[in-house]
Amino acid sequence: MKMMKKNKILLVSANKMRDPYPVYPLGLAYLHAYLKQQSTELEIEIFDFVDKEYADYETVLRQFKPDFVGISLRNVDDVNVYVKESFISHYSKIVDCTRENSLAVVILGGAGYSIFPELMYEKIKPDFGVYGEGELHFYELINALRQNTDISHIHNLIYKKDGKLVFKKQKQSLKKIDLDFNDDMLDYYWQHSGMLNIQTKRGCPYKCIYCTYPVIEGHNVRTLDQDSIIEKLEYLYRKKNIDYFFFTDSVFNIDNDFNYRLAEQIISRNLNIHWGAYFNFSNIDEQLLSTMKRAGLKHIEFGTDSLSDVMLKNYDKSFTVYDIERISDICVKLEIDYAHFLILAGIGETEETIAETFENSKRLQKTVFFPFIGLRIYPNTRLHQVAIDEGIVQPDDNLLLPAYYISDKVNIDTLKEKASLTGKRWIFPDDDLSARMAKMRSRGKKGPLWEYLIQ
Repeated sequence: MKMMKKNKILLVSANKMRDPYPVYPLGLAYLHAYLKQQSTELEIEIFDFVDKEYADYETVLRQFKPDFVGISLRNVDDVNVYVKESFISHYSKIVDCTRENSLAVVILGGAGYSIFPELMYEKIKPDFGVYGEGELHFYELINALRQNTDISHIHNLIYKKDGKLVFKKQKQSLKKIDLDFNDDMLDYYWQHSGMLNIQTKRGCPYKCIYCTYPVIEGHNVRTLDQDSIIEKLEYLYRKKNIDYFFFTDSVFNIDNDFNYRLAEQIISRNLNIHWGAYFNFSNIDEQLLSTMKRAGLKHIEFGTDSLSDVMLKNYDKSFTVYDIERISDICVKLEIDYAHFLILAGIGETEETIAETFENSKRLQKTVFFPFIGLRIYPNTRLHQVAIDEGIVQPDDNLLLPAYYISDKVNIDTLKEKASLTGKRWIFPDDDLSARMAKMRSRGKKGPLWEYLIQ
């Protein structure tokens, strides 16, 4: 492997998904800002596959001539049981294209990579992989390679030495990290997404049976620098006329002392912004929601999962159907748009629990339901072991190709019909709303747009 001492870095967002709307590559934005903060000697460019093709990428490689290419993998597949599209071949093609058109050192990272770090390394064959929270380790790596010094001390780095895979895995987190946005990309995402995403926290304390957030970010919750967040919000609002944001925390309401302080700063600075976030039904009350609304909270996406207490227990959720109904009523009272994201036919699901979910949905007012069918099985989750025990997957299945846990006690072919009988708005994964959404975007509508589908 040829070690470079130059200082050109190309950061690549490999994500091509645009449904229901393209999502700003936030991970690369944080990495970009961190690298600029650490060194003025690095010349950094970003390439985004969401609106570009392989030919564009080849051109950038030949013209920019990067010494390092950092490729961020957001997802492994589409998490849609109706399609089951894997993105592995696309990622392999990016690496192959990089090899063919440059001499750059290739480094993989991102959430999708961190779920399958060793497997993805062996499959896609980069020079290095960076696991988990990557800003510090990516910088340590390129700095060592530029100076031709030892890399064996770097944590969360995957590489081969003497034909053997080396992976020094250790959880580390940054105390402070800034955020930087590319102006050209800002314009594109603001126009096509109607929101800009920002993170305020990393880590998740909950233990849902299927979830990969603890695998990627860990259970330890750490808040990002509040002053930096507010300064960025104010800059985007006053200088770029961007007034709708989505906080991408795994769960927003997991540190409400932080949230109240954040809200107070938004209010005191007269930032007339709207925003949304993922919320949990634990650690939430009317006072919190009322304060957040005064600070601009416009919509909530609840990881509800089920409207059956039996199923909520199966998923190891920390709330009940009563909590769901109570908080939903508060949202209606405060005129906060809210949506429920559900799982149908997951672990332990029966026709009786399905019927309970549909029946209870009738009591929730002014909302929309987004059901997923079954559960995508990921390694290092408790669902994975359950799936092995029940013979749904084999112990040697690496799960790179999408595998789902779908209860054999539920007829999934009848789910849409049953949903329609509730009189509520249900949006299934294969429902194509792209034309309708594009029309609303063309008319200047901002936000997630599902609020216009509420019944």
